[in-house]
Amino acid sequence: MDNLELIKRRAVQIFSEEDLDKMMKSGKKLTIKLGADPSRPDLHLGHTVVLRALKKFQELGHEVVFVIGDYTAMIGDPSGKSKTRPALTYEETRKSGESYFKQVTKILDKDKTKVRYNSEWLSKMNFGDVISLTSKYTVARILERDDFKNRYENNLPLSMHELLYPLMQGYDSVALNADIEIGGTDQTFNLLVGRELQKDYNQEPQIVMTFPLLVGLDGKEKMSKSLGNYIGIDEAPEVMYEKAMKIPDDVLFDYFNLTTDLDLDEVKKLLEKDIVEAHRVYAKEIIKLYNGEDAISRAEERYKSVASGGAPENLKEVKIEEKEIVITELLLKAGLAQSKGEAKRMIQGKGVKLNGKTVEDIGLSAKITEPIVLQFGKNKFVKVTT
Repeated sequence: MDNLELIKRRAVQIFSEEDLDKMMKSGKKLTIKLGADPSRPDLHLGHTVVLRALKKFQELGHEVVFVIGDYTAMIGDPSGKSKTRPALTYEETRKSGESYFKQVTKILDKDKTKVRYNSEWLSKMNFGDVISLTSKYTVARILERDDFKNRYENNLPLSMHELLYPLMQGYDSVALNADIEIGGTDQTFNLLVGRELQKDYNQEPQIVMTFPLLVGLDGKEKMSKSLGNYIGIDEAPEVMYEKAMKIPDDVLFDYFNLTTDLDLDEVKKLLEKDIVEAHRVYAKEIIKLYNGEDAISRAEERYKSVASGGAPENLKEVKIEEKEIVITELLLKAGLAQSKGEAKRMIQGKGVKLNGKTVEDIGLSAKITEPIVLQFGKNKFVKVTT
Protein backbone atom coordinates (compact mmCIF):
# COMPACT_ATOMS: atom_id res chain seq x y z
CA MET A 1 0.00 0.00 0.00
CA ASP A 2 1.47 3.37 -1.03
CA ASN A 3 1.63 6.38 1.26
CA LEU A 4 -1.45 8.14 -0.14
CA GLU A 5 -3.62 5.05 0.19
CA LEU A 6 -2.35 4.57 3.75
CA ILE A 7 -3.28 8.17 4.59
CA LYS A 8 -6.73 7.78 3.04
CA ARG A 9 -7.34 4.47 4.80
CA ARG A 10 -6.79 6.05 8.20
CA ALA A 11 -8.83 9.20 7.51
CA VAL A 12 -12.41 9.43 8.75
CA GLN A 13 -13.54 12.08 6.27
CA ILE A 14 -12.03 13.83 3.26
CA PHE A 15 -13.54 17.00 1.81
CA SER A 16 -13.33 15.90 -0.95
CA GLU A 17 -11.51 12.71 -1.98
CA GLU A 18 -12.00 13.48 -5.66
CA ASP A 19 -10.33 16.90 -5.24
CA LEU A 20 -7.53 15.30 -3.22
CA ASP A 21 -6.77 12.81 -6.00
CA LYS A 22 -6.68 15.62 -8.58
CA MET A 23 -4.39 17.71 -6.40
CA MET A 24 -2.01 14.82 -5.76
CA LYS A 25 -1.77 14.12 -9.49
CA SER A 26 -1.09 17.77 -10.36
CA GLY A 27 2.63 17.47 -9.70
CA LYS A 28 2.50 20.57 -7.50
CA LYS A 29 4.46 20.68 -4.25
CA LEU A 30 1.64 21.01 -1.75
CA THR A 31 1.46 22.90 1.53
CA ILE A 32 0.04 20.64 4.24
CA LYS A 33 -1.10 22.45 7.38
CA LEU A 34 -1.62 21.28 10.97
CA GLY A 35 -2.62 23.68 13.73
CA ALA A 36 -1.47 23.20 17.33
CA ASP A 37 -2.63 24.55 20.66
CA PRO A 38 0.43 25.72 22.64
CA SER A 39 -1.30 25.45 26.00
CA ARG A 40 -0.58 21.69 26.10
CA PRO A 41 2.91 21.10 24.70
CA ASP A 42 3.33 17.49 25.84
CA LEU A 43 2.46 15.17 22.98
CA HIS A 44 1.01 11.69 23.40
CA LEU A 45 0.13 8.85 21.03
CA GLY A 46 -3.22 10.47 20.27
CA HIS A 47 -1.39 13.37 18.63
CA THR A 48 0.71 11.01 16.53
CA VAL A 49 -2.29 9.87 14.47
CA VAL A 50 -2.24 13.11 12.46
CA LEU A 51 1.52 13.57 12.75
CA ARG A 52 2.11 10.22 11.08
CA ALA A 53 -0.17 11.29 8.23
CA LEU A 54 1.97 14.42 7.85
CA LYS A 55 5.07 12.23 7.73
CA LYS A 56 3.57 10.30 4.80
CA PHE A 57 2.95 13.57 2.97
CA GLN A 58 6.57 14.56 3.58
CA GLU A 59 7.72 11.26 2.11
CA LEU A 60 5.64 12.09 -0.98
CA GLY A 61 7.66 15.31 -1.36
CA HIS A 62 5.22 17.84 0.06
CA GLU A 63 5.83 20.63 2.58
CA VAL A 64 4.44 20.42 6.09
CA VAL A 65 3.66 23.63 7.96
CA PHE A 66 3.13 23.28 11.68
CA VAL A 67 1.10 26.29 12.88
CA ILE A 68 1.46 27.20 16.54
CA GLY A 69 -1.66 29.09 17.62
CA ASP A 70 0.21 31.55 19.79
CA TYR A 71 -1.95 34.57 19.01
CA THR A 72 -5.21 32.75 19.59
CA ALA A 73 -3.78 31.28 22.82
CA MET A 74 -2.80 34.73 24.05
CA ILE A 75 -6.42 35.91 23.84
CA GLY A 76 -7.84 32.70 25.33
CA ASP A 77 -8.98 29.90 23.06
CA PRO A 78 -12.35 28.21 23.51
CA SER A 79 -11.65 24.99 25.36
CA GLY A 80 -14.15 22.90 23.43
CA LYS A 81 -15.85 22.25 26.75
CA SER A 82 -17.89 24.46 29.01
CA LYS A 83 -15.68 27.42 29.70
CA THR A 84 -13.09 29.77 28.25
CA ARG A 85 -9.50 28.60 28.38
CA PRO A 86 -7.18 30.97 30.30
CA ALA A 87 -5.03 33.24 28.13
CA LEU A 88 -1.29 32.52 27.90
CA THR A 89 1.59 34.99 27.91
CA TYR A 90 3.87 35.50 24.92
CA GLU A 91 6.72 33.76 26.76
CA GLU A 92 4.52 30.74 27.57
CA THR A 93 3.44 30.31 23.96
CA ARG A 94 7.05 30.47 22.71
CA LYS A 95 8.25 27.96 25.29
CA SER A 96 5.42 25.62 24.39
CA GLY A 97 6.12 26.07 20.69
CA GLU A 98 9.75 25.05 21.16
CA SER A 99 8.65 21.99 23.13
CA TYR A 100 6.18 21.05 20.40
CA PHE A 101 8.82 21.26 17.69
CA LYS A 102 11.27 19.12 19.65
CA GLN A 103 8.64 16.43 20.10
CA VAL A 104 7.06 16.46 16.63
CA THR A 105 10.45 16.02 15.01
CA LYS A 106 10.58 12.60 16.63
CA ILE A 107 8.11 11.81 13.84
CA LEU A 108 8.49 14.50 11.20
CA ASP A 109 11.61 15.24 9.18
CA LYS A 110 13.18 18.23 10.93
CA ASP A 111 14.60 19.64 7.70
CA LYS A 112 11.27 19.39 5.89
CA THR A 113 9.09 20.88 8.62
CA LYS A 114 8.24 24.56 8.86
CA VAL A 115 6.97 26.08 12.09
CA ARG A 116 4.88 29.23 11.87
CA TYR A 117 3.19 31.25 14.61
CA ASN A 118 -0.20 32.74 13.71
CA SER A 119 0.73 35.99 15.45
CA GLU A 120 2.81 36.63 12.31
CA TRP A 121 -0.37 37.61 10.43
CA LEU A 122 -3.14 37.97 13.03
CA SER A 123 -1.30 40.59 15.10
CA LYS A 124 -0.95 42.78 11.99
CA MET A 125 -4.67 42.95 11.27
CA ASN A 126 -6.36 46.29 12.00
CA PHE A 127 -9.95 46.70 13.11
CA GLY A 128 -11.13 47.11 9.54
CA ASP A 129 -9.47 43.79 8.64
CA VAL A 130 -11.24 42.09 11.53
CA ILE A 131 -14.64 43.51 10.51
CA SER A 132 -14.01 42.33 6.96
CA LEU A 133 -13.16 38.86 8.25
CA THR A 134 -16.31 38.65 10.40
CA SER A 135 -18.46 39.62 7.42
CA LYS A 136 -17.53 36.33 5.76
CA TYR A 137 -19.50 34.20 8.22
CA THR A 138 -22.92 34.40 9.87
CA VAL A 139 -23.63 34.03 13.59
CA ALA A 140 -25.97 31.14 12.77
CA ARG A 141 -23.13 29.25 11.08
CA ILE A 142 -20.73 29.88 13.98
CA LEU A 143 -23.33 28.63 16.47
CA GLU A 144 -23.49 25.34 14.57
CA ARG A 145 -20.27 24.43 16.39
CA ASP A 146 -21.38 21.96 19.07
CA ASP A 147 -19.68 23.46 22.12
CA PHE A 148 -20.85 27.00 21.25
CA LYS A 149 -24.39 25.75 20.63
CA ASN A 150 -24.53 23.84 23.91
CA ARG A 151 -23.22 26.75 25.96
CA TYR A 152 -25.61 29.21 24.29
CA GLU A 153 -28.65 26.98 24.79
CA ASN A 154 -27.74 26.33 28.43
CA ASN A 155 -27.14 30.02 29.23
CA LEU A 156 -23.46 29.44 29.97
CA PRO A 157 -20.97 32.28 29.36
CA LEU A 158 -19.93 32.61 25.72
CA SER A 159 -17.74 35.62 24.96
CA MET A 160 -17.62 37.47 21.64
CA HIS A 161 -13.90 36.83 21.24
CA GLU A 162 -14.54 33.07 21.36
CA LEU A 163 -16.90 33.33 18.41
CA LEU A 164 -14.02 34.84 16.46
CA TYR A 165 -11.73 31.90 17.14
CA PRO A 166 -12.92 29.62 14.29
CA LEU A 167 -12.49 32.56 11.91
CA MET A 168 -8.98 33.22 13.20
CA GLN A 169 -7.99 29.58 12.82
CA GLY A 170 -9.60 29.53 9.40
CA TYR A 171 -7.70 32.65 8.40
CA ASP A 172 -4.47 30.78 9.14
CA SER A 173 -5.23 28.71 6.04
CA VAL A 174 -5.73 31.91 4.02
CA ALA A 175 -2.43 33.38 5.27
CA LEU A 176 -0.57 30.20 4.30
CA ASN A 177 -2.61 29.51 1.16
CA ALA A 178 -2.81 25.93 2.44
CA ASP A 179 -3.59 23.14 0.01
CA ILE A 180 -4.50 20.54 2.63
CA GLU A 181 -5.31 20.81 6.32
CA ILE A 182 -5.55 17.82 8.60
CA GLY A 183 -6.75 17.37 12.17
CA GLY A 184 -8.78 15.21 14.53
CA THR A 185 -12.52 14.73 14.05
CA ASP A 186 -13.10 17.20 16.89
CA GLN A 187 -11.60 19.92 14.66
CA THR A 188 -13.85 19.31 11.64
CA PHE A 189 -15.85 22.53 12.06
CA ASN A 190 -12.79 24.80 12.30
CA LEU A 191 -11.05 23.10 9.38
CA LEU A 192 -14.09 23.58 7.16
CA VAL A 193 -14.26 27.27 8.12
CA GLY A 194 -10.77 27.63 6.67
CA ARG A 195 -11.91 25.93 3.46
CA GLU A 196 -14.85 28.35 3.13
CA LEU A 197 -12.78 31.44 3.93
CA GLN A 198 -10.27 30.61 1.22
CA LYS A 199 -13.07 30.81 -1.35
CA ASP A 200 -13.96 34.29 -0.04
CA TYR A 201 -10.32 35.36 -0.47
CA ASN A 202 -10.21 33.97 -4.03
CA GLN A 203 -8.01 31.00 -3.15
CA GLU A 204 -8.43 27.40 -4.15
CA PRO A 205 -10.21 25.81 -1.13
CA GLN A 206 -8.03 23.48 0.90
CA ILE A 207 -8.70 19.77 1.15
CA VAL A 208 -9.82 18.92 4.68
CA MET A 209 -8.89 15.54 6.13
CA THR A 210 -10.01 14.42 9.58
CA PHE A 211 -8.58 11.50 11.52
CA PRO A 212 -9.88 9.38 14.41
CA LEU A 213 -9.39 10.34 18.04
CA LEU A 214 -7.39 7.62 19.77
CA VAL A 215 -9.17 6.14 22.78
CA GLY A 216 -7.16 6.39 26.00
CA LEU A 217 -6.01 3.66 28.37
CA ASP A 218 -9.39 3.77 30.13
CA GLY A 219 -10.98 2.43 26.94
CA LYS A 220 -13.67 5.15 27.05
CA GLU A 221 -12.52 8.74 26.65
CA LYS A 222 -10.15 10.10 24.02
CA MET A 223 -6.51 10.05 25.05
CA SER A 224 -5.74 13.10 27.18
CA LYS A 225 -3.08 14.28 29.61
CA SER A 226 -5.75 15.83 31.82
CA LEU A 227 -7.55 12.48 32.14
CA GLY A 228 -4.32 10.60 32.82
CA ASN A 229 -5.18 7.95 30.21
CA TYR A 230 -2.27 8.66 27.89
CA ILE A 231 1.05 7.30 26.65
CA GLY A 232 3.42 10.23 26.14
CA ILE A 233 5.94 10.08 23.30
CA ASP A 234 8.56 11.67 25.58
CA GLU A 235 8.03 9.20 28.42
CA ALA A 236 10.69 6.76 29.58
CA PRO A 237 10.73 3.40 27.73
CA GLU A 238 9.89 1.56 30.95
CA VAL A 239 6.78 3.69 31.44
CA MET A 240 5.71 3.30 27.82
CA TYR A 241 6.07 -0.49 28.02
CA GLU A 242 3.99 -0.78 31.16
CA LYS A 243 1.26 1.52 29.85
CA ALA A 244 1.14 -0.38 26.57
CA MET A 245 0.45 -3.59 28.48
CA LYS A 246 -2.60 -1.86 30.02
CA ILE A 247 -4.28 -0.97 26.74
CA PRO A 248 -7.79 -2.52 26.78
CA ASP A 249 -7.92 -5.61 24.56
CA ASP A 250 -10.88 -4.34 22.53
CA VAL A 251 -9.06 -1.21 21.33
CA LEU A 252 -5.57 -2.66 20.83
CA PHE A 253 -6.17 -3.13 17.10
CA ASP A 254 -6.94 0.61 16.78
CA TYR A 255 -3.61 1.39 18.45
CA PHE A 256 -1.78 -0.81 15.94
CA ASN A 257 -3.72 0.68 13.02
CA LEU A 258 -3.44 4.36 13.97
CA THR A 259 -0.01 4.59 15.58
CA THR A 260 2.18 2.00 13.77
CA ASP A 261 2.89 0.81 10.24
CA LEU A 262 2.85 -2.89 11.10
CA ASP A 263 1.05 -5.24 8.72
CA LEU A 264 -2.57 -5.33 9.88
CA ASP A 265 -3.26 -8.84 8.57
CA GLU A 266 -0.43 -10.12 10.74
CA VAL A 267 -1.71 -8.01 13.64
CA LYS A 268 -5.18 -9.57 13.38
CA LYS A 269 -3.70 -13.09 13.43
CA LEU A 270 -1.63 -12.21 16.50
CA LEU A 271 -4.61 -10.70 18.32
CA GLU A 272 -6.63 -13.87 17.74
CA LYS A 273 -3.78 -16.16 18.74
CA ASP A 274 -2.24 -14.47 21.82
CA ILE A 275 -3.53 -11.14 23.10
CA VAL A 276 -0.78 -10.83 25.73
CA GLU A 277 1.92 -11.32 23.10
CA ALA A 278 0.13 -8.75 20.94
CA HIS A 279 0.50 -6.22 23.77
CA ARG A 280 4.21 -7.03 24.01
CA VAL A 281 4.67 -6.56 20.26
CA TYR A 282 2.91 -3.20 20.44
CA ALA A 283 4.95 -2.10 23.46
CA LYS A 284 8.20 -2.92 21.67
CA GLU A 285 7.10 -1.11 18.53
CA ILE A 286 6.29 2.20 20.18
CA ILE A 287 9.48 2.09 22.22
CA LYS A 288 11.44 1.51 19.02
CA LEU A 289 9.66 4.43 17.34
CA TYR A 290 10.23 6.99 20.10
CA ASN A 291 13.19 5.77 22.15
CA GLY A 292 15.13 3.51 19.80
CA GLU A 293 15.48 -0.25 19.54
CA ASP A 294 18.23 -0.35 22.17
CA ALA A 295 15.75 0.68 24.87
CA ILE A 296 13.42 -2.28 24.36
CA SER A 297 15.21 -5.00 26.33
CA ARG A 298 15.72 -2.78 29.40
CA ALA A 299 12.03 -1.80 29.46
CA GLU A 300 10.93 -5.39 28.96
CA GLU A 301 13.12 -6.69 31.79
CA ARG A 302 11.86 -4.02 34.15
CA TYR A 303 8.25 -4.90 33.32
CA LYS A 304 8.86 -8.60 33.91
CA SER A 305 10.48 -7.82 37.26
CA VAL A 306 7.67 -5.56 38.42
CA ALA A 307 4.92 -7.88 37.11
CA SER A 308 6.41 -10.77 39.10
CA GLY A 309 6.40 -8.69 42.28
CA GLY A 310 10.03 -7.62 42.26
CA ALA A 311 11.44 -4.11 42.41
CA PRO A 312 13.22 -2.68 39.35
CA GLU A 313 16.87 -1.69 39.38
CA ASN A 314 18.07 1.92 39.59
CA LEU A 315 15.30 3.02 41.93
CA LYS A 316 14.73 6.66 42.75
CA GLU A 317 16.40 7.24 46.14
CA VAL A 318 15.11 9.52 48.91
CA LYS A 319 17.13 10.32 52.03
CA ILE A 320 15.41 11.25 55.30
CA GLU A 321 16.75 12.08 58.74
CA GLU A 322 14.42 9.90 60.81
CA LYS A 323 15.45 6.38 61.80
CA GLU A 324 11.81 5.58 62.59
CA ILE A 325 8.77 7.20 60.99
CA VAL A 326 5.01 6.66 60.70
CA ILE A 327 4.14 5.15 57.32
CA THR A 328 1.79 8.00 56.29
CA GLU A 329 4.55 10.55 56.91
CA LEU A 330 7.00 8.35 55.03
CA LEU A 331 4.73 8.27 51.98
CA LEU A 332 4.70 12.07 52.05
CA LYS A 333 8.49 12.41 52.32
CA ALA A 334 9.00 9.82 49.59
CA GLY A 335 6.81 11.82 47.23
CA LEU A 336 4.26 9.05 46.76
CA ALA A 337 1.44 10.98 48.47
CA GLN A 338 0.51 14.65 48.46
CA SER A 339 -1.21 14.66 51.86
CA LYS A 340 -1.68 12.47 54.92
CA GLY A 341 -5.29 11.94 53.88
CA GLU A 342 -4.18 10.62 50.52
CA ALA A 343 -1.56 8.43 52.22
CA LYS A 344 -4.25 6.90 54.45
CA ARG A 345 -6.48 6.18 51.44
CA MET A 346 -3.58 4.53 49.61
CA ILE A 347 -2.98 2.22 52.58
CA GLN A 348 -6.67 1.49 53.10
CA GLY A 349 -6.90 0.56 49.41
CA LYS A 350 -4.08 -1.96 49.97
CA GLY A 351 -1.93 -0.20 47.38
CA VAL A 352 1.18 0.35 49.56
CA LYS A 353 3.98 -2.16 50.08
CA LEU A 354 7.02 -1.96 52.31
CA ASN A 355 9.85 -4.27 51.21
CA GLY A 356 7.34 -6.25 49.16
CA LYS A 357 4.76 -6.69 51.94
CA THR A 358 1.36 -4.98 51.82
CA VAL A 359 0.89 -2.34 54.51
CA GLU A 360 -2.51 -2.57 56.24
CA ASP A 361 -1.96 -0.46 59.38
CA ILE A 362 -2.09 3.33 58.81
CA GLY A 363 -0.31 3.77 62.15
CA LEU A 364 2.59 1.49 61.24
CA SER A 365 5.98 2.78 62.36
CA ALA A 366 8.67 2.03 59.77
CA LYS A 367 12.22 1.47 61.04
CA ILE A 368 14.94 2.52 58.64
CA THR A 369 18.05 0.86 60.02
CA GLU A 370 18.93 -0.11 56.44
CA PRO A 371 17.59 0.95 53.00
CA ILE A 372 13.95 0.03 52.46
CA VAL A 373 11.83 -0.13 49.30
CA LEU A 374 8.49 1.67 49.40
CA GLN A 375 6.01 0.84 46.66
CA PHE A 376 2.64 2.18 45.55
CA GLY A 377 0.72 0.27 42.91
CA LYS A 378 2.61 -1.75 40.36
CA ASN A 379 5.04 0.81 39.03
CA LYS A 380 5.92 3.43 41.66
CA PHE A 381 9.02 2.49 43.69
CA VAL A 382 11.23 4.55 45.99
CA LYS A 383 14.30 3.46 47.93
CA VAL A 384 14.41 5.22 51.31
CA THR A 385 17.68 5.66 53.21
CA THR A 386 18.89 7.76 56.12
